[in-house]
Amino acid sequence: MPAQIYSYTPIIESGPNGRSLRAQLPEGALELCTLDGLAYVSMPDGAVLPAQHPEITLTPVALDAGLRERIKVESRACRLIAQRMVEQIRAAYTLDDEMYFARIGVGAANGLYAPTSDETQEMAVFGEFVESVRQWGRDERAKLGL
Repeated sequence: MPAQIYSYTPIIESGPNGRSLRAQLPEGALELCTLDGLAYVSMPDGAVLPAQHPEITLTPVALDAGLRERIKVESRACRLIAQRMVEQIRAAYTLDDEMYFARIGVGAANGLYAPTSDETQEMAVFGEFVESVRQWGRDERAKLGL
C-alpha cells in the first residue's frame, strides 16, 4: 500500500530565545514540503509515529488534485524524480531526437504530414520508452503517497 500524507504546523520562533519544533518522524518517513505554514510528510504504510512534542500534531491529509499538484511542484523528492526521468530519457535520446519526434507527431496529428513507416516505427519505440519512464515516475510518486 502506498504511503499516506500527513500534515502538521511546525513551530518556528525567531530571535535569541527562538525555537524550532518539527515532527519526529519514523524511519522511512519524508517531509515533502511546507505550504501555507503546513508541513506535508510522506508516511510509509504501517509506520508508527514516535511520541511528539505536545505542540506538534500530525494529521492525515485527504489529498485533492490541486494540493497533490502543489506538493509535487514544491517537493524536493518529486523534483528529483522528475530530474531522474529526464536523465533516463536523455541517456537514450537527445533533445534533438525528441524534437524530431514531436515535429512528426504534430504534423501527423494535424494532417500536415504523413510519416514514413520507418518514422512511425521509430516514434512507436520512442513513445513506448518514454511512457515506461513516465510510469516509473508515477510509481515513485505513488510510493510517496502522491
